[in-house]
Amino acid sequence: MYSFFLTLSKLMAWLGGAMLTALILMVCLSVLGREVNGIVHTDWFVAVAPGLSRWLLDLGVGPVNGDFELVESGIAFSIFAFLPLCHLTGGHATVDVFTNYMSERVNKALRLVTDITFAGVMVLIAWQLWLGMVSKRSSGQTTFLLEMPVWWAYALSMTGAVVSAVVACYIAAARLREAMSGRVVLPSDLGADH
Repeated sequence: MYSFFLTLSKLMAWLGGAMLTALILMVCLSVLGREVNGIVHTDWFVAVAPGLSRWLLDLGVGPVNGDFELVESGIAFSIFAFLPLCHLTGGHATVDVFTNYMSERVNKALRLVTDITFAGVMVLIAWQLWLGMVSKRSSGQTTFLLEMPVWWAYALSMTGAVVSAVVACYIAAARLREAMSGRVVLPSDLGADH
């Protein structure tokens, strides 16, 4: 089971990385387009190269329309897409000032409680995204500039949240099994540095 969830988590991380890369390129293109548009509108540029200025403006050089709407939707998906791999490999940031001085048994109990809590929170988030998606779909609400249905962003984020919730529930169940059997079910946490 672990290898299946690891493969699924890596796939989601790749999708999140692809989305993030696309958003970065789009923002760079938008900023570049905004700057070029500003330059070709200057009196100096219009006086020096009126034909080029008119051609660039007719070409539509400028910022990407609705770039912030796309960034909002894409970043939310990327965050949820990275969560499964982060959680499965133990890559979450931890503050272990006090837990370093506690016994291994207490640390295992704390890990169990936090993994169960994380699973519950992820299920709740996925459920709320589902409800939000259904609500936005029935209302027909769209974004301001692109007039893209808002429920699309909810659906995209919900996909990542559902995979995160499934992986979190698997980890919580495995930790519970470890606590009840005394056997190690999951590999040792890799942590953020591995």
